[in-house]
Amino acid sequence: MSAIQLILALIVLPIVASLVVIVIPKNGFAAKAGIMLIAVVIDLAATIAAFGERFTYLVPWGGFGMDFAIRMDHLSAFILLAVGAFAVLVGIYSVAFLRKQAYAGPFIFYYLLTLGFVNGAVMANNLVVMLFFWEGLLVVMFGMLLVQGQQKFPTAVKAITLGGIADLSLMLGIGITVYLAGTMAMDSIKGLELVGVANLGFVCIMLGAIGKAGSMPFHSWIPDAATDSPLPFMAFLPAALEKLLGIYLLVRIVLDFYAVAPGSTMSIVMMTIGSLTIVLAVAMALIQKDFKRLLSYHAISQVGYMVLGIGTCLPVGIIGGLFHMLNHAMYKCCLFLTGGSVEKQTGTTDLRKLGGLGKYMPITMICFIVAACSISGVPPFNGFISKELIFHASFEMGEVMGGAAWLFFIAAVLGAFLTAASFLKLGHAAFFGKPTNEELKKTKEAPAAMLLPMLVLAAGCILFGVYNQLPLQSLVEPSLGGFLDHSHAGFPAFSILVVISLSILLLSVLNHIFGVKRTGSGLGAVDHIHYAPGLHFIYNRAEEHFFDPFDIIMLAIRGFAWVAFAVDRFNDWIYNTFFVKVYSGCANGLKILNNGAASRYLAWSFSGVALLIIVFVVLI
Repeated sequence: MSAIQLILALIVLPIVASLVVIVIPKNGFAAKAGIMLIAVVIDLAATIAAFGERFTYLVPWGGFGMDFAIRMDHLSAFILLAVGAFAVLVGIYSVAFLRKQAYAGPFIFYYLLTLGFVNGAVMANNLVVMLFFWEGLLVVMFGMLLVQGQQKFPTAVKAITLGGIADLSLMLGIGITVYLAGTMAMDSIKGLELVGVANLGFVCIMLGAIGKAGSMPFHSWIPDAATDSPLPFMAFLPAALEKLLGIYLLVRIVLDFYAVAPGSTMSIVMMTIGSLTIVLAVAMALIQKDFKRLLSYHAISQVGYMVLGIGTCLPVGIIGGLFHMLNHAMYKCCLFLTGGSVEKQTGTTDLRKLGGLGKYMPITMICFIVAACSISGVPPFNGFISKELIFHASFEMGEVMGGAAWLFFIAAVLGAFLTAASFLKLGHAAFFGKPTNEELKKTKEAPAAMLLPMLVLAAGCILFGVYNQLPLQSLVEPSLGGFLDHSHAGFPAFSILVVISLSILLLSVLNHIFGVKRTGSGLGAVDHIHYAPGLHFIYNRAEEHFFDPFDIIMLAIRGFAWVAFAVDRFNDWIYNTFFVKVYSGCANGLKILNNGAASRYLAWSFSGVALLIIVFVVLI
């Protein structure tokens, strides 16, 4: 497939299709859905056709090295293939979910624009071209969050603010990188040494990448979006495409742009961010009582595993991070789709109003169980394999560096325990037990168009776990090229880590049994953690957004605004009150001293002369 054909199919077609969709009348849902499905199917077919090809394509564009340049190598082809597959699956699901929804047309418009911009960012071989598509995604995301009405404006502003800060960091990092490398061509930037300002360049691009992926500290808009946005948005962007795009760039800068050694300062920075994201986000997921909001915190936490694995800069860690990126997109997309099915069929995702749905939605429940086992690291599902690779890398870093480096491994293990505990709670509360009301007994299984994508994703979770050689040896490992010394496919070789993982899973089951017996409900299975001494206070502050980066930024802005207002009022008082009163007082005093009498004038005149004489005598 030629470069021109690929550009037309992956970038131009989705964007043109979105423009066609937006001019179709509101009552033309079938036409809009048909155009969307045709566009995403062509997109997937093009990525499959071009998967084995390698090429670069350049057209002189804006001068100063800002050429329209694209390339296709194994890493970009792998990401594009994943993007195309998720676009088709979520597109099919969206047709059933959006039917009769007033916002269906705008959502499909933004959906196709998103696909075109993501493809453009992944294919870009020029940093400015990549930045153009990258920033376009921020605008499209803002619009997609508003399709249900202006009442969602605060969430959209929060998303674009945090995303904008990450993107400003990315811009600065790109500027520094271009200055150091002397080129904007991405395939020409190789192994920049991390000295001096290069460290700042790396950190800035890294923050831009993890910000797009949804890592801390750019994460807090995702739980709000889970509540305020259409479910397909969560399955498509935060759960899948943004993870693929952000981790793609992170791997690029670690493998290509900069020479990052295992255990170096930048390596430790990435592992620290990854570890904190794992633990803090999953700790918040543990206490959520809304299906979608709980999943949203896991979408954040799982990014931490990817960043931790890639941050080790070891082949096994980078392989694990990339494979976990793919696995996460599969099982988290599936989980959000199950949540959407529950919402569609019951009208709520509030776990306090759910229960016993497994009897009425058995296929949805089975898909949920498969995806939940995958994210929890249960063998032989795909999440187990990728987590074991990341455990291996973090364990190896602990052995090599010793001391505090073991905290990275401990964070990964703790995250696994809390993940399993929260999904035991979620599954029990939603699908098992007794229905909380009579209306739930009338619940029916989701439509076939919604079930099909879930079944495909659930099957993929099983296939990529049992036969992990397929994704690892065909998709993931070739992306590393000469960096990889041997294949990591098959059952994990580090048996002690498998024993630790299985022990953690067993412990989470025992914890769940204890919590259910203690409270009498699946929803209260982790209350003993939530309300533990010390943790209860921290959880309350977190629920009040006390630690929310966005709220901290807004507080700082309000503080600055208050100071600026106070300074403005002070200046106004100085010029409009203080000086006026001083002037008036001086004028009134002069009036008293000079009342117009001739004797008063003579007295002042002689006094002035006398004063001059005294001054003259003193100076002489």
